[in-house]
Amino acid sequence: MRGRVLIIAGSDSGGGAGIQADIKTVTALDGFAMTAITALTAQNTQGVFGVHPVPLDFVRQQIEVVMNDLGADVIKTGMLGDSGTIGAVCDALADLAPKVPLVLDPVMVAKGGHNLLAVEAVATLRQRLLPRASVITPNLPEAEALTGMPIRSVEDMRVAARLLLSLGVPAVLLKGGHLEGDMLTDLLVTTDGIEAFSAPRIQTRHTHGTGCTTASAVAAGLAQGLSLRDAVIRARAYVRAAIAAAPGFGGGHGPLNHAVTFDPSRLDI
Repeated sequence: MRGRVLIIAGSDSGGGAGIQADIKTVTALDGFAMTAITALTAQNTQGVFGVHPVPLDFVRQQIEVVMNDLGADVIKTGMLGDSGTIGAVCDALADLAPKVPLVLDPVMVAKGGHNLLAVEAVATLRQRLLPRASVITPNLPEAEALTGMPIRSVEDMRVAARLLLSLGVPAVLLKGGHLEGDMLTDLLVTTDGIEAFSAPRIQTRHTHGTGCTTASAVAAGLAQGLSLRDAVIRARAYVRAAIAAAPGFGGGHGPLNHAVTFDPSRLDI
C-alpha cells in the first residue's frame, strides 16, 4: 500500500516508543517512514534517565531535506519537548508542508512518569500546533492538560473531546486507557459526532509506546488513503495485537511486538 509518513519526534533508546516505535509501526503497516528527530533520550522500560534536545536549526533542516526530495503524504508529530521546538516545527510546516495532513500526538509524559514536554510549552502547543492538526490523539492526562478539566469517566471524555474541537481541531481520537475498569473505550470525535470504540482491557504491564504506536498507525492509514474512521479501526486492531503479542522484555513497562501479524476482521475492535 505504501504511503509516506514524516515523523517529527524524539528517540527512545529502549526501542519501545518514540521514533523507534513510529518507524516500526509505519513499516509493519506497509508504509514508508521518514524522520526528523527532535530529541535523544536515554530510556528503557523503567524510565527516562536523560534527554538531549536537538538544535532547532537541525530539526528544521531534517524536515526541509525530506520534504524537498521525498515529500510526505502525512506528517506525524510526537515528542517536541519545549516551546522553541514547537515553534520551529510550526514554522517549518508552514513553509514546507502547508497542505500536508498532520496527526498530532501531544506527548507530554513518558509511561514511567518523566515529563517530555515543558509545562510552559502546553500553551504553545495549544495555540500554535493544535489548529494546524488534522487529528490529535491525546491520552487522558494529555487531554486534561489541554482542556484544564478532570476526566474520570467516558462522559467526561465526551465533554473534553468537544472542548478540544473548540480549540480548532477538526478531529480527536481520545484514548481512554487511563480510566479504571475491565473495558477500555476510545472516542473518535469530529464535527459530525462521536463514535465510541470499546474492547476488553488486556491485563499486562507491556504497554510502553502504545500512544506513539496508535498515532503512527493512524498516520500510516491516512497516508495510504484510508478514511479517518478506517485508519482508527485498523490502528486499534494493530495495537491490540501488538500488546497481546508483547515479547515480555524489560523489568518495567515493556514494549509491544510491532512485528505482529494481524487480521482486523477477526479482532474485537
